[in-house]
This record gives sequence, C-alpha cells and structure tokens, in this order.
Amino acid sequence: MDLLKNKVAVITGASRGIGKSIAQTFAQNGADIAVTDIVVNENTEAFENELKSLGVRAKVYQSDASDFNGCEELINKVVADFGRIDILVNNAGITKDTLMLRMTEQNWDDVLRINLKSVFNMTKAAQKIFLQQRSGSIINMSSVVGVKGNAGQANYSASKAGIIGFTKSIAIEFGSRNIRSNAIAPGFIETAMTASLNEKAIQQWRESIPLKRGGSPQDVANLALFLASDLSSYITGQVIHVDGGMVT
Repeated sequence: MDLLKNKVAVITGASRGIGKSIAQTFAQNGADIAVTDIVVNENTEAFENELKSLGVRAKVYQSDASDFNGCEELINKVVADFGRIDILVNNAGITKDTLMLRMTEQNWDDVLRINLKSVFNMTKAAQKIFLQQRSGSIINMSSVVGVKGNAGQANYSASKAGIIGFTKSIAIEFGSRNIRSNAIAPGFIETAMTASLNEKAIQQWRESIPLKRGGSPQDVANLALFLASDLSSYITGQVIHVDGGMVT
C-alpha cells in the first residue's frame, strides 16, 4: 500500500529503535523521508541508502532537536531539498533515570531540554509550512509513564506528560487549518535499550502486561503510519497507548 505517497515526513532521532522503524514503515508506504540525528556517521549513511532502496527520496540530517535555531535551519533545509513537509514525528529523546533523592539539576534539565523542548522547537519551526499548506500531521512520542508516572523517572515522566499537554493544545490551535496533532504513548517496547536489562527484569515487565509480552518498534510504527495517513483525518488531540493493556 502507498498510504503516504507524495508526502514528506520529518522524523527526529530516527537512526535506531522506534524512530528507525517509523522511517522504514513510512518509506515502505511511499513517503519521502528526512531523518535527523545528533550524529551522522557511516551507520546513518547506510540507513539513508536503505530508505532510498525502497524507491523514495531520503536524506539524513545532522541536527540537535533541542537547539531552537538549529531546528529552524533544519526545516529550511528540508523544504529546500524536498519542497514541502506533510508529517512531523517528534521522536528524539533520552533517559537519565534515578530516584529523586539522587537526581541532579543536570539530570532534570537534560531530559526536559531534549525530550520536551525539542517538541516545541520542531513544531515552532515547521508550523509556518503547515499553516501555508493548510495541512499537516504532527505526531509526538510520549510514554505511558507520562500518564501514570514511574519511580526513578520523575524527569522522564514530566517530559512525557508535558508532551501530552503540548499535543492537545496544538491540536486546538491548529485544527481550523487542517493541521492535526496527536501523541503516541508506548509501553514496554523491546529495543536495543531494553535488551541491556537482565532477563529477570524483562520477564517481570512482561508478566505485568495483560498481553504478557513486550511490544516491538513495529507496533509503534504501525500506529504512527495510521496517524500520518489520511485514514486518521478526523483524529486530533488524542493520546493513543501502544502498551499491551499496561495502562487502562
């Protein structure tokens, strides 16, 4: 299927994990892809070539989504290279988990800057394009911990909760211009990051989930595809969980 044919997608932090799966799925459905990452190297260049092999235009840009001016420069480059932007996926993020007793100001500031401020930066930079076109789909990556919280993740939970409030506000502001804004809240998604956990911890996670398994990056990408496509043209301001029933 070509659900995204003739559309251009910008996806931040997309060289691995969930972001990479989203980029691949969008490309498989006909979208031209602009991928950003903090570091561009031989791995990201190989990924660019992989996307191009799917028959779409693709380019990897070195960009720090937490840099306000850098995001403006990035969007200008993407428009110069691709002509337009139809989809923005704000996926860049980090974790610096620790209990509040040990959490430093730097732990807090880094996570809020990269996870939350980046969403403002990229949306602010892309809004002029969406407003001119009177169309666009913004997809923000939140988390179930942004809804229910989690011990040792006060900074991460706050950043992801902030994304939810931002998403809903932008949906209201931009709705009259046919610009949609939705958030995805993944649960326990099995990636290279979670693979570093010990097997006992992983099994405990699985047992706490009604479906008794972790999700995959593809599970998240499938929802992102739906939200990016015209199939979801009457859906905006929503937070949709991909968590196997973890939060009900």
